[in-house]
Amino acid sequence: MDTLSDSASPLYEKVKDFVLGNIGSGKWARNARLPSEHELVSTLGVSRMTVHRALRELTSEGHLRRIQGVGTFVAPPKPQSTLIEISNIINEIRARGSKHRAQVVVLERIEHPEPELLLAFEFPTSKPVDHSVVIHFENDLPVQLEERYVNPDLVSDYISQDFTSSATYDYLQHSTPLTEVEHLISAVPAGDENARLLHIRPTDSCLVLHRKTWTGPVVATVNTLTYVGSRYSLGSRYLHASK
Repeated sequence: MDTLSDSASPLYEKVKDFVLGNIGSGKWARNARLPSEHELVSTLGVSRMTVHRALRELTSEGHLRRIQGVGTFVAPPKPQSTLIEISNIINEIRARGSKHRAQVVVLERIEHPEPELLLAFEFPTSKPVDHSVVIHFENDLPVQLEERYVNPDLVSDYISQDFTSSATYDYLQHSTPLTEVEHLISAVPAGDENARLLHIRPTDSCLVLHRKTWTGPVVATVNTLTYVGSRYSLGSRYLHASK
């Protein structure tokens, strides 16, 4: 058991040092999932509150990313390019000669977001966020469930738009310049609610793309894009410019 030794520094700082030490040594690689708070409490012999504070501060400092309902992960370095190109599923579907349509499930403002969502946006105090859930169909077959949380300080009138006739992607691109993006991809069972919306079985596999975007230093969006594994594949092609 890696219990923390006595010293003058606060216990939460020792927990932070423990986490950073594992990241620095390569034991916990980029995008790796950390042990749960319960496991860290048991391993380190400290309180749940101490572990929670340490992880919260490391997340705020950019060392970790906490995804609601999924876990805590080692954060990748933020991209250095001035503009990240993000694909638009509507254009992808139409480029294949298929028919696209969208169904808006939720379009709302959340006045009092959950603490983990506030943490994801790096808000110092409680602030509203806009929220949308849209199902994308290819030839009337659902292929993607798109859930977005949007910073209304950067994107105005988001919840007033008709996203059956225009894409959330296009509105965001025109509303605020997205200068950085972070992606985390996982494969998970659909679960009951996603299965209902995507017309699949709860045990069917889905690819889940967690995407976070910035405008300068400010978080613009926190997104979860769920793809039906048997109906869609994810891929990218990049032009690498040598230095």
